[in-house]
Amino acid sequence: MPPEEDPQIESDEEEAAPEEEQVAEVDETVPELPPPVQDAIPPSKEQNWAMIAHLSILLNLFTGFLGPILALIIYLVYKDRSRYIAYQSLQATIFQLIVWVGVGLVIGAMWLVTAALSIVLIGLLCIPFTLLGTIFLLFVPVASLVYGVIAAIKCSRGEDFRYWLVGDWVRGTYEGT
Repeated sequence: MPPEEDPQIESDEEEAAPEEEQVAEVDETVPELPPPVQDAIPPSKEQNWAMIAHLSILLNLFTGFLGPILALIIYLVYKDRSRYIAYQSLQATIFQLIVWVGVGLVIGAMWLVTAALSIVLIGLLCIPFTLLGTIFLLFVPVASLVYGVIAAIKCSRGEDFRYWLVGDWVRGTYEGT
């Protein structure tokens, strides 16, 4: 025996269909909302993020390369929300790249030239100078750690910190002047 269809179920299905059409019509008429406005960052949080960007130089002690990456991430996250954080983190990124990568490249280039000159015996005379130069240049990253911590302390107080030479260049680039 075929199951009998309940007339109540059929009437519910018929009533549901017009409601779905009405919902679709309402969705088409709703105007799109503007994107949410990001809240202003309180000065204390700005100071903290700027301080973290400068302290990211300490990561280089353990990893050798993550300091500028962290500072760059902070810059990319906050560049549209806070000029202070953006300036301080971009400055920290460029300073770390110059010091850590630059010093590494200079030391590598010195030893490469010394090795190449060793073929003609002149390089053998350069080895002591290259060794002294390497020892001297290894103190530059240590000094940069101290400089980065000083920058972090100044930013934690809300002061505007500029690295020597790098700060003016970043400010000019950042402001477009």
